[in-house]
Amino acid sequence: MGLWSPLSVNFPSFLPKLLLGIMLFLAFLKIDALEVLENIRNFRLMIYIASVYMLAIPLVFFFTARIFNAELAVGILLLTAMPAGVSTPVLTDIAKGNISLSMSLTIVSQLLAPFTVPLLFSLVNINSLTINKLLILRDIAMLVFLPMIISQIIKRYIPAVIAHTQHLFTSANVFLLFAFVYVAISSQRFVILENTSGLIWKIAVLYLVFIMLHVIGYLICFKQNKENRIAVAIGAAYMNNGMAIVLAVSYFKPEILVLMVLSEIPWNTLLAPFSKVVRQLKT
Repeated sequence: MGLWSPLSVNFPSFLPKLLLGIMLFLAFLKIDALEVLENIRNFRLMIYIASVYMLAIPLVFFFTARIFNAELAVGILLLTAMPAGVSTPVLTDIAKGNISLSMSLTIVSQLLAPFTVPLLFSLVNINSLTINKLLILRDIAMLVFLPMIISQIIKRYIPAVIAHTQHLFTSANVFLLFAFVYVAISSQRFVILENTSGLIWKIAVLYLVFIMLHVIGYLICFKQNKENRIAVAIGAAYMNNGMAIVLAVSYFKPEILVLMVLSEIPWNTLLAPFSKVVRQLKT
């Protein structure tokens, strides 16, 4: 719908962030903030997963893709270097995974991103990328911590209301996620339609990348329970590609920007088949 019938009016620039904030607020109402902090306190697990997320996966994908196409390799490095998206707890909720672990991984990876992303591009001799650390920290505060704090305050004062309406939150987040994606695709519609050459093979490559990220994410913590493995897999596969689009606009060629926008397609279509597959798995 974002491609075929985009928004005909200019929406406020804060609208995508507002939608994400509401989604996270509803997701936080279903968890205890103390569980999130407890997961972050598991330093060994957090360091292991963050190292795989933020360093190992991007480098392996980059050097593999560079064998076939150098420009594609740069785009895949940028995409896979992004932290877990702020909407991953919502997606984890939909897939019946561990929401608190997902939130912990999101916070840790977002905090590490200002340091790991420039490091990665330095390691592969791409030194043109700089990141405003304060801007990222501000977004974390607005999109992660603020909804978390407000939700926990509301849970404390009206626990009965939350308990009786909790079953509606996941369905509400599905519609909010649709609205967020629709806004994002509508805003970048001209980028996709004005660069139609080679879109099919790029989309095919992106689907392969995202499928591999699901599999790798699910397997890297093979000793964890199923709910935790789902959370880790979603954190690996559903990165903050909105941040990737912003960086591509600022520092890279239009071809890289198109790749980042096209990543919205597998990003938004693979959750349902992934959820169906993991439901069939016993462990």
